[in-house]
Amino acid sequence: MRLLLSSLEDRASINIRDRLLEMADWTEIGSYLGRPAYLWEDNIMVTIERPHLFSDDIDASVGQELGFQIERVLFLSRHKAASGIPTLTVHPIGNYGAADLGGRPGELVPSDPKLMTALLIKLTESAKGLPFQVSFETTHHGPWMSKPTSYIEIGSGEDNWGHVEAAKAIASAVLEADPLDDPIAIGVGGGHYAPRFSEVCLTKRISFGHMVPNYAIEKVDDAMALERMRKAADASKAELIYIHRKSMSRSRATELKELARSIGLKAVDSQDLEDRSV
Repeated sequence: MRLLLSSLEDRASINIRDRLLEMADWTEIGSYLGRPAYLWEDNIMVTIERPHLFSDDIDASVGQELGFQIERVLFLSRHKAASGIPTLTVHPIGNYGAADLGGRPGELVPSDPKLMTALLIKLTESAKGLPFQVSFETTHHGPWMSKPTSYIEIGSGEDNWGHVEAAKAIASAVLEADPLDDPIAIGVGGGHYAPRFSEVCLTKRISFGHMVPNYAIEKVDDAMALERMRKAADASKAELIYIHRKSMSRSRATELKELARSIGLKAVDSQDLEDRSV
């Protein structure tokens, strides 16, 4: 069972929730914290009042209240960036360092690579013609969860959060995406956004779990960089690593490849991967 979570304090979240309610035949099955809970196929959708970021272990709470075993979680959310560029994003959660925005310091929530990548692919299709970019973001923020968890978001500013067609595109992706049967990799390198990893998964058979940006491994020693990659791989159940080599020096890419090999990860590039069938 997949849990979809919306928040009353998040305009984009409610926008996505309302489009989902319009686009599928949901059944009201009870309530959670006094608000309706809905069921469609293997999805439960609930709305909370507080911000998503600090809703630790809400999957267990909802499952206990409604009598379901929650297997994965998807937060319906806004995305905010100083650039203001209209963007629809998908990303895993957790913290490589401090937990200023929820979660636990230095801990990663289990990612959901095969569903998260399917969501990005479907969203790329459903958002065609809209004035929005579509991209993965690298791992960041809370809450802390024990089940595989992803965020799907409308961004990047207030002018975008109420965009009905963007919310419809996300709702369509959520309703249509099924987990892929791909090899799982962590992505390493690049910035906060992950256009390279996004591009690769659209054309090659690979599903990305946690993504480690350069800023999480640049100003730390090799032991810490290795630990962060290990946590990313463990929380993604990944056996592969895809290094965004053009985002760093050749020597650094080689160093990271050797570090990854020491913990049993196989480095791959696009030429090593099967083409994704249309």
